[in-house]
Amino acid sequence: MSSATPRPTASPATPAADRAYQYVKAGLLDGRYPDGDLLSEGEVASALQMSRTPVREAFLRLQTEGFLRLYPKRGALVVPVTPTEARAVVEARLALETFAIDKLAAQGAEVMTAVGTELAAHPACDATGLSDADMHEADRAFHATLVAAAGNPVVADLYNALRDKQMRITATARTHAARPRITHQHTQLAQAIRDGDAELAKTRLREHLLGTVRALGVAGGPYLDPAAGT
Repeated sequence: MSSATPRPTASPATPAADRAYQYVKAGLLDGRYPDGDLLSEGEVASALQMSRTPVREAFLRLQTEGFLRLYPKRGALVVPVTPTEARAVVEARLALETFAIDKLAAQGAEVMTAVGTELAAHPACDATGLSDADMHEADRAFHATLVAAAGNPVVADLYNALRDKQMRITATARTHAARPRITHQHTQLAQAIRDGDAELAKTRLREHLLGTVRALGVAGGPYLDPAAGT
């Protein structure tokens, strides 16, 4: 069973089942509840100082969303992310973020410079003083900022819809040891955009995302890693 004890973030005024849901989901998304972990209703109820009933409701909701698999009288298993699912999410990110770079380039050098400058100043390019959880969120926000800057609300909504899946999938790749590589790659991507070099920016993006799937022990496949097939 899990030994992780993430702090509750919801207001005490929030219904108990919602508080339990937010608490457990936060642990799933930031990697504190890893794949294959067995969660206990009793442990969560004790941590939140509530009965088991709202925790059971939260577990059922998370099972519906595909995060947990319930086993009566045993607990809730954190459903492992498959290599196929991990690769699919990162491929979707590459497609959407590549579109964003192309859209920025079509708007001209001035727009590219402004967005690149904003990204270069983002905490995800430095991360000094950030906790691992804060770095994880900064990483997600950096890429979301790039997509939003393209000014296409449909693409931005599609990207945001991937939020929970990508945060959970990449949690294990965002280790403290990997932070220097990740921040350096963010900086390289931001600099390429700032310099108006869309092709280099797309190359840096592909390298960055390929590094993510490799850190998960997943092969990139022909879309993420075209060179592997040559």
